[in-house]
Amino acid sequence: MPITWDVLRRFEAHYGWAIAAHVAMSGLLAIFPFLIFVTALAAFLGAGDASASVVRLIFDTWPPGVAGPLAGEVDKVLTTPRGGVLTVGVLLTLWVTSSAVESLRIALGRAYDSPTSKPVWLSRLQSMWFVVLGALGLVAVAVLIVLWPIMWKLALSWLPAQVSVQLAAFELVSDVLRYLLTVVVLAAALTAAHLWLPGGRRSIRSVMPGVVFTIVVWLLGATLFSVYLSRFADYASTYAGLAGVMTAIVFLNASAALFILGAEINAAVAERSKAKARALAEDSLAHMRGAEPNPA
Repeated sequence: MPITWDVLRRFEAHYGWAIAAHVAMSGLLAIFPFLIFVTALAAFLGAGDASASVVRLIFDTWPPGVAGPLAGEVDKVLTTPRGGVLTVGVLLTLWVTSSAVESLRIALGRAYDSPTSKPVWLSRLQSMWFVVLGALGLVAVAVLIVLWPIMWKLALSWLPAQVSVQLAAFELVSDVLRYLLTVVVLAAALTAAHLWLPGGRRSIRSVMPGVVFTIVVWLLGATLFSVYLSRFADYASTYAGLAGVMTAIVFLNASAALFILGAEINAAVAERSKAKARALAEDSLAHMRGAEPNPA
């Protein structure tokens, strides 16, 4: 049986579409609290100017029709004055955001047939730590994006005039860098989720097929979805003022399905590898038994 059908069979058997809808809704509910937490954390670390870069980093690879309405509302939310990181409000925000991580844990546990055996409180603490770690990573990358133009100009001013003129032609490298950093952050987050959220143990190599599949197909799908929104879709005629939200839900639902399919690919590959190893062991054992001398 081709592995494609095996993956689709597993996806259907694990109620992939239903779980993807759960992940999508949890993700939509978590976006705003997560960005509020990132903004508060950036301000606490003295990097408040990097908040806008975090928003761009998250939404750069999204279709404009999805990112536009959300980014506008995010800007409104982030410009509201808030307290520091260590407040009850932000702790509640952290709790709400960690629920999205819990939905990913459920999805991965089903895909790998390996639900977590951790106590509920420990799983929730791990999810909250994932949120904090992700926020710190985004702030660090955003600071790099903010500092990059400054470092680029300093490098051009220090280099000889002829070299500076040649390098000035590559000003677009900053945009390329931001896009590549987005992909790297996404790959790191996906790898960490596959490795640590579900039960059992997996190697980085074993989760790479699913991670690569998710990123490549997601980027391609985001481009196609953008074309679809601009030329064919008319959500406003169906959902009126909720068109932006419904567009985001559809996009997040498809993204969650790709995430789960990536895990199913890893699980199917691992299952086939184990079956092949068992078959080789049985063949080897049968060969050894056949080679034994027949007692007289």
